[in-house]
Amino acid sequence: MTMGRVAGKVAIVTGAASGIGRGCGERLAEEGAVVILTDIQEDLGRETAAAIQANGGKAEFLAHDVTDEAAWQGVVEQVVARHGGLNILVNNAGIGIACSIVEMPLSEWQRQQAINLDGVFLGIKHAIPAMCESGGGSIINMSSVAGLKGSANLAAYNATKGGVRLLTKGVALECGQKRWPVRVNSVHPGIIDTPIWTKINPEAFAAGENAIDVEAMAETGVPTGQLGLPLDIANGVLFLASDESRYITGTELVIDGGLSA
Repeated sequence: MTMGRVAGKVAIVTGAASGIGRGCGERLAEEGAVVILTDIQEDLGRETAAAIQANGGKAEFLAHDVTDEAAWQGVVEQVVARHGGLNILVNNAGIGIACSIVEMPLSEWQRQQAINLDGVFLGIKHAIPAMCESGGGSIINMSSVAGLKGSANLAAYNATKGGVRLLTKGVALECGQKRWPVRVNSVHPGIIDTPIWTKINPEAFAAGENAIDVEAMAETGVPTGQLGLPLDIANGVLFLASDESRYITGTELVIDGGLSA
């Protein structure tokens, strides 16, 4: 049932075909936002949009490579033209590749940087002017607990997610200084039940090995012993997207069951 916490707002959610992105899209739509879901996984993206519509929400899907600046310009222009403005951006699209730093090919380092960090930069760059013209907005950048502390064999991922955290702070301060009515915050999920775990070490899964038991990882690594759900992250994103968080900018919301404590 729609409670209307973001009623009348227009939102873009990247990487929205599955996992945390899908959860964010669903939750924002439940609370009254018009949600534009973007992803490179077109079939899954359309399924997600259809599911939100079937539940009474307003959603549409756009195919979108977040590393492509022209694509970002096109998405923002389409959204503003169709819906009259832009109020919320959830920069969620991201990948993780587990590899020893001495074995990682430069191409894989650059791929993670392009999606996880360049994609966030481009979203911010093109969303801010549209949000200012729309009367204000909220940008939520998806970082990770890996943006707060290091992890062996995930150093390249650490670099991107740490970059997202400080990029967020710098942009939030610029918006404040220039009196642009845009808030910018980062969200830091812990161990969440999403498809990303099957992609961190795809060779092992291709060989038929269940390389990562996420529930066991949560049981041993998270202080509460609980595995997080996309809804746990989506509820935090909803708060940051809503006017309830009007005095919050330039900070991080950690949702990790105490993992980083």
